[in-house]
Amino acid sequence: MGEKQTIFGRVAQLAKANINALLDSAEDPEKMLDQMIRDYSNNISEAEQAVATTIGNLRLAEDDYNADVQAAKEWGAKAASASAKADELRTSGKSEDADKFDNLARVALGRQIDSEKEVKAAEPNIASQRDVVDKLKSGLEQMKLKLTELKGKRDSLVARQKSASAQNKVNDAIKSVNILDPTSEISRFEDKIRREEAQARGAQELASSSLDAQFESLDKLGDDAEIEARMAALKAGS
Repeated sequence: MGEKQTIFGRVAQLAKANINALLDSAEDPEKMLDQMIRDYSNNISEAEQAVATTIGNLRLAEDDYNADVQAAKEWGAKAASASAKADELRTSGKSEDADKFDNLARVALGRQIDSEKEVKAAEPNIASQRDVVDKLKSGLEQMKLKLTELKGKRDSLVARQKSASAQNKVNDAIKSVNILDPTSEISRFEDKIRREEAQARGAQELASSSLDAQFESLDKLGDDAEIEARMAALKAGS
């Protein structure tokens, strides 16, 4: 019973472990969870073997108990049969043979009493073993649920860690972008293009004004020629 109680105590202790409190005090929660999962898995395996052994021993005890119960019934039936035979023989006047069967009945009754004592003695032990098996099964089930909880917390923690890592990478990228300040680079490039466009417009306007000046000079020459021609006509008419 001592070993069984030790196993039960360990199962109950692990099943009641406060995972959140343990995580809060851990320097590396993921590493601690991995270790706890390994410990739980190992302890569950050991507990399953212990429970199987305990159940096996209980079943043997129950088999012995049932055999004693059956034996008590059979010895009672044999006692009754021997006593009936003795009564039959005594009625027939065979007292000596009747006494032999009565003695057999007494022996059978003694065996019946022995079997009943075995049954009575085994009952509390079997009840105790059944209680231990029930508690071990319950504790084992709690451990399996706790293991599932542990694995879920570990997966959640790893997912959060990956998400945080990805967010940090994004933040680092944003910081890098801010340091480069591409908007100011674009503004400077835009200013450069505007200056080049302005220069082209200035050259175009300059070219246009030069051409207009040439045409204006040509028009002026034409006017001078017309004036001279008219002057000549005036002279000739006079």
